[in-house]
Amino acid sequence: MTRREALSVGAALAAGPALAQERTVRKGRLKQCVTRGVFGRGMPLEDMCRNASRLGCVGFDLIGPNDFPLLKKYGLLPTMVPGAMTLQGGCNHTESHSAAEKAMRELIDQSAAAGAPNVIALSGNRRGIADAEGMDNVVAFLNKVKGQAEDKGVTICLELLNSKVNHPDYQCDHTSWGVAVCKRVNSPRVKLLFDIYHMQIMEGDIIRTVRENIQWIGHFHTAGNPGRHEMDDTQEMNYKGIARAIADLSYPGYVAHEYSPTRDPLKSLEETLTLFEV
Repeated sequence: MTRREALSVGAALAAGPALAQERTVRKGRLKQCVTRGVFGRGMPLEDMCRNASRLGCVGFDLIGPNDFPLLKKYGLLPTMVPGAMTLQGGCNHTESHSAAEKAMRELIDQSAAAGAPNVIALSGNRRGIADAEGMDNVVAFLNKVKGQAEDKGVTICLELLNSKVNHPDYQCDHTSWGVAVCKRVNSPRVKLLFDIYHMQIMEGDIIRTVRENIQWIGHFHTAGNPGRHEMDDTQEMNYKGIARAIADLSYPGYVAHEYSPTRDPLKSLEETLTLFEV
């Protein structure tokens, strides 16, 4: 945890002593986070935050600036901030660049002010554009905003998604394509959001891919495959081995869980957090 992150969490816990008393301290090497989906349906965001804090999470992904104060109340960092672009308005089409650049610059400023370490970038769907041209356009966009990200200490994470099951036509759907973008942009503040579920569908060979490309990975999302549910023995990946491989690389970032529970959400979350204590 960086000094800025530690101060943010410490200030929030100091503001509410009861939170510090209830908070489980996770002893593993990975900094674990959640998304809304792991809590199932119907739970208010404040209850999600309370439970995430109690169970030992350090951050909450996919939460926008309007809810930053709520996360801070429970000692949670906004670890991956969305909102700058959409699948239909990603940065692989130049006509989207103006609006996306304005939104990204605002998001970087808001995130930096809150101590949020990462913001999402989406390539967007192909919509008829070739992979080479799409890459050129994504690189051009990221080159426009990387200087601000570097100055503010916020990492832009280009998200890898599968185009086979969940996001047909999405362009950044293979690790090699995303890594090529990062190499061309060549900034310590432009990396990949490596979603293990999505890349298992597209590529498999998760541990080898992560080991070979860890320098380009800024964040991880998790879920079991098939189904995007809990990471138990009903799915095909050995997540204990994957978690250990990531930790063994001295990975400094965050691992956020993004599955949909099939049983009691809080019990599933506690089991998941324990699984990743490596």
